[in-house]
Amino acid sequence: MAEPVDSEDSPSPPAAAPAARRVRRVSMADVARLAGVSSQTVSRVSNGHPTVVEATRLQVLAAMKELGYRPNSAARALKSGEFRTLGVILFTLSTTGNVRTLEAIASSAAHEGYAVTLLPVAAPTQDEVRGAFTRLGELAVDAFIVIMEVHLLDTATVSLPPGVQVVVADSDAGDRYSVVDTDQAGGTREAVRHLLDLGHRTVWHLAGPEESFAAQRRADAWRATLTEAGRESPPPVRGDWSAESGYRAGLRLADEPGCTAVFTANDQMALGLLHALHEKGRAVPGDISVVGFDDIPEAASFIPPLTTIHQDFAQVGRLLVEGVLRQLRTDAPERGTTLVPTRLVVRSTTAPPRPGS
Repeated sequence: MAEPVDSEDSPSPPAAAPAARRVRRVSMADVARLAGVSSQTVSRVSNGHPTVVEATRLQVLAAMKELGYRPNSAARALKSGEFRTLGVILFTLSTTGNVRTLEAIASSAAHEGYAVTLLPVAAPTQDEVRGAFTRLGELAVDAFIVIMEVHLLDTATVSLPPGVQVVVADSDAGDRYSVVDTDQAGGTREAVRHLLDLGHRTVWHLAGPEESFAAQRRADAWRATLTEAGRESPPPVRGDWSAESGYRAGLRLADEPGCTAVFTANDQMALGLLHALHEKGRAVPGDISVVGFDDIPEAASFIPPLTTIHQDFAQVGRLLVEGVLRQLRTDAPERGTTLVPTRLVVRSTTAPPRPGS
């Protein structure tokens, strides 16, 4: 079969012409003809539009594959003014919450036909945040999601560039920006009340790092719940979200004679805590009850299986993407905080205290 040339009406080259010839680029119209649909339908499939019937979408994709058609995203962006890309700024990928939130953002964005460009920043400072917005702007993104999980080092509150579509996750910026967060306080209250309802006199707290918004909210709610119940608050023990820090804290808590219950600010630290208590010969839940926070997939496989607070990371990601796309479509900024509910998952690490303890 002869190769297509730049124009269907172009004459054949003379016999002496070089063998190499320019090949006509496959067009959207070519795909439409082969698939038996309109060029507009091909465009909607290329853009990931959710209204295309699945059978039609597969038919168009098969035609694209057969013809070797690749949509020109740069040309589409110049024509429409949309890059169909969301920029995500965050400070670390080392925490379970950030990784699972980012996974949910990417999945929700893909469902809406958007790609995600990730930009971790070197340090939690105002200058780094501003620089990240500038760099992502140069990479051509339509809107921004900022996972602001820690306090900035150089200012009390974050200040984001004016005039940008942005939604913030896990921060204290709810009065100035659109914020989506897990109900940290509600989940903590449920965890502490569960332990008090079992009969424990008080609840110790293995807290997250001081610079973390989530750790601060969980520690504040832990203390407030004990105060409301007329119980004393033991001094909190700090970790850094890692299982290793939970292990070190567990070695200390195992030697506290009045410690019969511990609320741990995340499941990874709870894992280390369980390890230390086992090494110290303290039975869980016989001697000490433990509640975590996150409900990571492995929590049900801990020994014993961990009672914990479930966070709906998928819902957080969906709301972040929906919020920033709503701003794009309406060209209107939003303010306020949306809290995603949590729930207590009771497994085998909590029980009433031993009589007399």
